[in-house]
Amino acid sequence: MRFYAREKELEALKRIKEQSERSSTFTVMMGRRRIGKTTLMIKSAEGSRSVYLFVSRVAEPLLCEKLQKTAEEAGVEIAGSAMKFRDLLKALMISSRKEPLTVMIDEFQEFKYVNPAIYGEIQEIWDLYKDTTKVNLIVSGSVHSMMVRLFEDSNEPLFGRATSKIELRPFTIKMMKAILKEHNPNYVPGDILTLYMLTGGIPEYLGALMDSGRNTADKMIDGIMSVDSVFIRDGKEIVASEFGKDYKTYFSIMQLIAGGKNRRSEIDEILGLDTGSYLQRLEKEYSFIRQNSPIFSEPGSRNSRWCVADMYLRFYFRFILPNYDYVESGRLDLLNRAVRSGLDGYMGRVLEDYFRLRIVEEEAYTEVGGYWSRKGDVEIDIIVVNGFDKEADIIEVKRNPKKLDMNALRAKADAVKHELKDYEVRFRGLSEDDV
Repeated sequence: MRFYAREKELEALKRIKEQSERSSTFTVMMGRRRIGKTTLMIKSAEGSRSVYLFVSRVAEPLLCEKLQKTAEEAGVEIAGSAMKFRDLLKALMISSRKEPLTVMIDEFQEFKYVNPAIYGEIQEIWDLYKDTTKVNLIVSGSVHSMMVRLFEDSNEPLFGRATSKIELRPFTIKMMKAILKEHNPNYVPGDILTLYMLTGGIPEYLGALMDSGRNTADKMIDGIMSVDSVFIRDGKEIVASEFGKDYKTYFSIMQLIAGGKNRRSEIDEILGLDTGSYLQRLEKEYSFIRQNSPIFSEPGSRNSRWCVADMYLRFYFRFILPNYDYVESGRLDLLNRAVRSGLDGYMGRVLEDYFRLRIVEEEAYTEVGGYWSRKGDVEIDIIVVNGFDKEADIIEVKRNPKKLDMNALRAKADAVKHELKDYEVRFRGLSEDDV
């Protein structure tokens, strides 16, 4: 798939590169796996003297031998043989005194498995040479927790060294529509909704589907269940890479949440353990899950529900992981049937999330959320509050427009009328026809 969007990030990287021509800069690029970090780094360095280095888990001398060869093939001469990464980085920085140099280090967090002391050595070399060199250093990593810790924990040697930070987000709904239209000009609402459900706007997932001609809902569903599909293997790899040997409990929690068990009490009871610390880590450290409270509720409300934050991971833990026996036995036809049999109910929630995200991206608001009473007898899909203009929209979402009931919605709205007494309130119904 060709390069799309990222204009703001490219402009920021262009300014950083220009700044590095006066004094070295250190940019940290973060984002989940498949978000397009590598592509963006390389795109930003086009037309300039640059070196791309990929960190793999091998012994430091072997890694440095490989990286030095890569640097020399890119036209950067390095005297002798660098056996330690600090020596290679020093040589690259000194090389930039003659001519500015962009150095891109991918999977930066992997140095931990090569030699954890490398981070302290990078700090030492950076502090010694940054003011007298012209290096545009960009490091990227896909393990979110480790990258945050490396650069934002005051106990880590690289704390405070980054001069810029860029965190890549998934593509917007508008961009997803543009990409789908390019590959399927006659797409229907179910096609874009399925694309959103499976990819959540992650560029590599979008590319995997579009480049293989999977541009309708049916083709997308069939396409993710092929032997070589990234959609089959990525969920396990992403989460296991964060938790290592301790991943099974986290897998169980995410599978329960994706399957609709979204209250902590339910999760604790099913697993037979106190999951508080696990939930906190999944949310605060790894951003895999999100805790939602009803709109207008007080901070720390116990009337909360959990959801898997990433759309692809939500789909994976709802459909792929629970049926992984079919993958291991090679019966992807049965996996396809299992997925399709549960889609109707699942797509209703996907539709709500789709409209909520579209509102956030396109409409004026000060607060957007759903509402549910503690007893669960009143539930409103979406409430949009525009405090600037004192307007509010109360919205019901149904896949079938014939099932929208504005009278019932108005009755449910009595539960929040005291919160909106000074607002002009509108009632709206949204269906798959509005996608």
